[in-house]
Amino acid sequence: MTERNEKDLRGLITANSFSGLPTFFRRHFGSQYDQADVVVYGLPFDLGVSNRPGSRYGPRAIREASLQLAWGTVWPWGFDPFDRLSVLDAGDIEYTYGDIEAFHSAAQERARAVAEAGAIPFSLGGDHSVTLYSLTGLSPVTGPMALVHFDAHTDTSKGPEVQHGTMFRHAANSGILVPERSIQIGIRTHYEKDDAYLRLHAPEACHEKPEVIAQTILDRVGDLPCYITLDIDCLDPAYAPGTGTPVPGGLTTLKVLEILRALGQEDHRNRLLVAGMDIVEVAPCYDHAQVTALAAVQIAHELLCLLAYQRRPEK
Repeated sequence: MTERNEKDLRGLITANSFSGLPTFFRRHFGSQYDQADVVVYGLPFDLGVSNRPGSRYGPRAIREASLQLAWGTVWPWGFDPFDRLSVLDAGDIEYTYGDIEAFHSAAQERARAVAEAGAIPFSLGGDHSVTLYSLTGLSPVTGPMALVHFDAHTDTSKGPEVQHGTMFRHAANSGILVPERSIQIGIRTHYEKDDAYLRLHAPEACHEKPEVIAQTILDRVGDLPCYITLDIDCLDPAYAPGTGTPVPGGLTTLKVLEILRALGQEDHRNRLLVAGMDIVEVAPCYDHAQVTALAAVQIAHELLCLLAYQRRPEK
C-alpha cells in the first residue's frame, strides 16, 4: 500500500449516517486516481438485462446503505480497511442515456485509467454485462486474468450480443479471461458444459466449509491476476430480493462473508493478486428495508478488508 496519499484520502468525511454527502463509506470524492489504492465508481447501466430492469439505481443504493457502516473497525477482521487503504469515490461514469456504445466506451476507459494510475478499480453495477467493459479496460494493463465469480448464473451463454448472460464467454473467447484458472460459486441454473470454468454449484457451496472453498479458490487462481465479481443474485432471494433475476436456493449472506474471511486466514500462504472487483445487479426498486443494498455493502466492506489484509507487508 502506498503512503503518498495518507493526508489527502484516508481521512473520513464525518457526518451523521442520515445526512451529508452520500459517497461510498464517506470516502473523499474526486479523480486523483494516482493518489488512491482503490477507486470506487458506479456503472449505472441496465440495458443488458433479460428480466427485470432497475440495477441502474444500484450504485446510488449501495452508497446510501454504506453510510450505516462507515464507523470503524470491522468484525471479525479487527481493523478498519480505510486505515490501511486509500479509497476514493470517483462518482458514476456519465453517458447519454440509451447510447450503449457511449456507455461501453466510458466504462472501458474508466477501468483502464484507474489501473494505469496504479489503483484497483472497484465498480458498482449496473447489470452484470458491465463487467465485460471493466475487464476489457483492465486487460491491456494486467494481461489475461482469472475470474472469481459469485453468481446464480454462469453468464457464459452463446450468442453474438453482449448482455448479462453472455459476457464471460465473450471474455474467454477474446483471451481476456482464462477459464482454466477461473471459478464460479453459487451456480444453480442450466448452462452449456462446453468450457473450462470450475463451478461450485449452490448446494455444494452452501454445505462445504468456507475454508475448503477459500483454498479451492486460491489453488485455482494461483499467481494469475484475478478479477472478483459478485452478482448479488448469488444470494438466495430471502437475503437479496432486490435484484433482476432472483433464483431460489442460493447462498446466505453469511456464507459469502465466511468465504471472504477464510481467504484472509493466516494459514493461507498464497494470496489473490486482485486486479479489479465489482458488485452488480442490485436493483433497489425490488428491495425492501434496504435488505439487498445492505448485503451488498457488507460484502463490499469485507472485500476491502480482504484486499487490505492480503496486501499487508511480509513479516
